[in-house]
Amino acid sequence: MRYDRQVWGWVGVLLGTIMMLTGCIYNYDAALRQMSLSEQSEFYTYRKVMSASQTRTYLAKTSAAERTAYLQEIGLVQRFQSLDPSDRDTVQSGFPRVGMGAEALLFVWGEPEYRNGDARRSAHWFYLGSSLALGEYGNRYGNSGGSQVDVYLVDGKVAGWVDGPLTNDDKGESSCGRC
Repeated sequence: MRYDRQVWGWVGVLLGTIMMLTGCIYNYDAALRQMSLSEQSEFYTYRKVMSASQTRTYLAKTSAAERTAYLQEIGLVQRFQSLDPSDRDTVQSGFPRVGMGAEALLFVWGEPEYRNGDARRSAHWFYLGSSLALGEYGNRYGNSGGSQVDVYLVDGKVAGWVDGPLTNDDKGESSCGRC
């Protein structure tokens, strides 16, 4: 009898957690649907450089003016405005380009999974997933599908990138057992 109560208690906790998580996802989508197209565009410009808590706070704001003020408060508007005009255009297109600055790449694909080197000189930034998926989702969801993108930066600018299989280490050994 006591065991049954414990089981039902845990079932209740599990169902409550599922409902709460589902509600959070719904609220995220609902908040976006209530925004005008210009507000949605603003959100998509900044979403990949916002943390999860910043995103929740941004979406919880009740007006466009409050959301824009919040972006200024956390410094994202200033970061975006400090980009080269061609980099701002690239960020708004959603696709990287050779020659764009490293800071602009953060707006396009988000933080890399890991980095080697110094982007001001020569570096590799590694993103999980394909370059096409990164354009839509950024690096925050970890759905790599067994692939990664190696971005090569020279003097703070993107020199190029290569899509390839996910590797075990910096020597380029494939982690894919079938590759």
